[in-house]
Amino acid sequence: MLAAPMQTALDLTVMLPQSAYDYGERSSGEAHGVVLTKPHVVNLILDLAGYTADRDLASLSLLEPACGHGAFLVPAAERLIQSARRHDRDLLDIEPAIRSYDVERDHVDRARLAVAGALARLGLPHADATRLSEAWIAHGDFLLTSQGRRFDAVVGNPPYVRIEQLSPELQEEYRHRYRSLYDRADLYVAFIERGLELLAPGGVLSFICADRWTLNRYGAPLRRLLSRWFRVRCYVDLRGASPFESEVVAYPSIFAVSPGKTGSVPVATLRTASPEECEAASAALRRAEGRAEAGAAERGSGVAVSEYASWFEGDDPWVLGSPEHLEALRALEARFAPIEEVGGTRVGIGVATGSDRIYIVGEEVDIERDRLVPLVMRDDIEDGRIRDARRFVINPFGSDGKVVNLEEYPRLSGYLHAHEAEIRRRYIARRGGAGWFRTIDRVVPGLTTAPKLLVPDIAGSNEVVYDEGRFYPHHNLYFITSEGWDMEALGGLLGSKVALFFVWSYAVKMRGGYLRFQAQYLRRIRLPPPESVAEELMRDLRSSFRRRDFDRLDELALRAYGIDALPGFGFLDTRR
Repeated sequence: MLAAPMQTALDLTVMLPQSAYDYGERSSGEAHGVVLTKPHVVNLILDLAGYTADRDLASLSLLEPACGHGAFLVPAAERLIQSARRHDRDLLDIEPAIRSYDVERDHVDRARLAVAGALARLGLPHADATRLSEAWIAHGDFLLTSQGRRFDAVVGNPPYVRIEQLSPELQEEYRHRYRSLYDRADLYVAFIERGLELLAPGGVLSFICADRWTLNRYGAPLRRLLSRWFRVRCYVDLRGASPFESEVVAYPSIFAVSPGKTGSVPVATLRTASPEECEAASAALRRAEGRAEAGAAERGSGVAVSEYASWFEGDDPWVLGSPEHLEALRALEARFAPIEEVGGTRVGIGVATGSDRIYIVGEEVDIERDRLVPLVMRDDIEDGRIRDARRFVINPFGSDGKVVNLEEYPRLSGYLHAHEAEIRRRYIARRGGAGWFRTIDRVVPGLTTAPKLLVPDIAGSNEVVYDEGRFYPHHNLYFITSEGWDMEALGGLLGSKVALFFVWSYAVKMRGGYLRFQAQYLRRIRLPPPESVAEELMRDLRSSFRRRDFDRLDELALRAYGIDALPGFGFLDTRR
């Protein structure tokens, strides 16, 4: 039996796990340092996994797939010891109760030290505390290890790193093992899939991680997997909250899932992720799942819990909003076709070069003129107008789509060879062979002269701008072309709140109220067929778009869609 110590108070700094993969989104190719998490958020995640000290935890098994510095292991160990004393368990009973991994030896050592220290403070002899911490925490790549058992609780914060930042060999191995690593999926997707594979029949996976997979393209296979085989027990929206001690780029959520079929799902929205909010959310969500006593007190404010009678099917994005919002969205989607199915309309993204410093030049550069294409960037757009900054993108492609013969362009050849060392360091150059000087994306000069609408990647609203055919867009701009629409009338519809309603429903919401206007979200916009819009309404849309009269555009768009109003939805309106 584990005896209780004279004093069990613990004062530990709990850290968000950090591994060689890095936790938190990378910025400009550099990894963030260790990000401190708030301990009460960890406690909420353990609660939702059912890993609570009132249960006989020695009879259960817990997995933490990337321990970092011990963020989840320290409080899990505390709960395990408290439970063992309550249920008269001894050390032999609890030794197999926890399993964790990390790819970094330094992190394994630090996590073991933190856990051993916590156990010692709880009264365990030093030798026993050290032995348990070493038994629980292993050095290794969780995604590549084999397991001889399943787990009752899988908890943690999986690594958040873009798959293309890993070595080609490791990418290939991961993609071979994990079907959910689709397109440019982040590595946390594979951790979720592997965690689900290792769940016992009654087990629960409870993770905090970036919420992008719930909405975007690369999360579709994972959403499909969950829909088919797993039950979503609850979901916690943290986009507007502060679950970490410092600012990070990721916009997290907490979700708990188990094997089975999803029925109704309680969804909590936290404003600040304060201790009071986390405690209230834990009580409300566990009560909704029938795992807490009826009438358990909810304390604090800022926690809104909605009950979703049914969840999303297949790979449908998890669009969370009010019932009125979802009803209006589904009604519009039932009546109108996606933008790329109406009027020969196409959505695309501007050119990525791999090195803007080299490939974007001014008019003074000594390069053959037919190799230079006028370029527009995000910073060139202001108040609905395009400012000609007299910059160009170098076009290394011929009309056949292949890279040009540099011997035919001596000045271009001289310029590229002067920067050859830097150009060849790009990933695209290492794969390109004789085309070492190509840009990431092919430059198609015909796009320059095509009338098109431009949409900035990140904005507080749908800031649509018309280019009559003068510029080639940079990759921080999306473009829309159409064969069947009057482009300015289409710009009027796309600049309205109706179009924004579609994007806002699906897009990643960023702090400060900004949205990511990526192609996958723009393609979610539904449009009426152009022939169904009366000529007078077309003229009004066109003229209001030119005047940037957004109130009028909102009114005209409602008429074009045949609706009286939209439900309210939150966004930062920067159009005015």
